[in-house]
Amino acid sequence: MVNRVERDERESASLVSLSLAGVKRLVAAYVVVALGTLVALAVLSTTAPHLATDEAWGHAVIVAMFAIVLPLRTRAALKGSPTGLRALTIIGCVLLVVNLVEAALPGAFPAWMRVEMLVIAAMMLLLAALSVRVRRNRQSVADDRINGSQ
Repeated sequence: MVNRVERDERESASLVSLSLAGVKRLVAAYVVVALGTLVALAVLSTTAPHLATDEAWGHAVIVAMFAIVLPLRTRAALKGSPTGLRALTIIGCVLLVVNLVEAALPGAFPAWMRVEMLVIAAMMLLLAALSVRVRRNRQSVADDRINGSQ
């Protein structure tokens, strides 16, 4: 019985590690996309100003702000912080919904930025799913420890 509990704990901990590695990669990819969007807008401002609208800049600045917040919350989550993990889930869900809504607004953004929004929405769906998975697995490990010690 003890060996099974210990093995289950190791497997759950392994799933947490794998999921957190995925979260870390997704957040890094998000940062790259956010910075790439700013660079693209800077270039387009001089070469094709009609593709670098004020709305596009507003979106890019907000995306860039989250590119600062997400790595900080990810670092906290990697250290085992439940609030850091909860923040990742919430931010991921909010960015998912906002990017989908913005991408659906007719005529508000250039086509290239709509693609960027859909990419970010997909990444945030994965981020939210992985962070929920980590939270469940951490809870499972904690429950197993409590039940195993009784």
